[in-house]
Amino acid sequence: MNQSTEAPNRRELNKAATREAIVNAALELLRSKGLNNFTVEDVAEAAGISRRTFFNYFSSAEAAIASTSEAFLEQITEKFSERPAQEPLLDSALQALRALADPTKLAIVAEVYSLTWQYDTIGRFQSEIWGDCEAKLVEAAALRIDPEANVLYLRSLIGSIMACGKASMEVWFAKHGTTISPESLDDLQKLLIEAIGHLRDGFVLSSPQDSQE
Repeated sequence: MNQSTEAPNRRELNKAATREAIVNAALELLRSKGLNNFTVEDVAEAAGISRRTFFNYFSSAEAAIASTSEAFLEQITEKFSERPAQEPLLDSALQALRALADPTKLAIVAEVYSLTWQYDTIGRFQSEIWGDCEAKLVEAAALRIDPEANVLYLRSLIGSIMACGKASMEVWFAKHGTTISPESLDDLQKLLIEAIGHLRDGFVLSSPQDSQE
């Protein structure tokens, strides 16, 4: 009985470890060579696996790199889902961002964005990942309201939250470029929180004096 229940767990752990090895190898090659200067074979060799095994997990090196956004977005979704059911959805989004205690996942998202923003080849995979996150947030939010009666409200709100996240990344990169530091990551988290705050407050622009109070 124990063997039958433990075996799947071991298999899942092995699969997770292999996936992590592939992603880490792809990230190291991205850092050292740049996006278009290494192949799937290079990633597989660095991860200690075969080319065939690589394709059991990812369709391309770009897909492996883009998957680094998943951990961060999944953490956001998890924190959002844990918020009280009676709490306004935008307040839940703000609290989910404030609850990000581990800067590591945010650091990887920021680094990948800074190293790949100019490549269209990776944009499709990033769009798929962000789209999946949006669908999960819609599902989580639908548990609090009647999704049939509020379809437009629900999808518009979650879509706006995702747009705020992307806008924050763009503003952050324009300001910091490829500089990844505790200070720049702190600024990114603040930008994310500020963007959702603008959405919650109806995009009423406060004066500099108001923001200091």
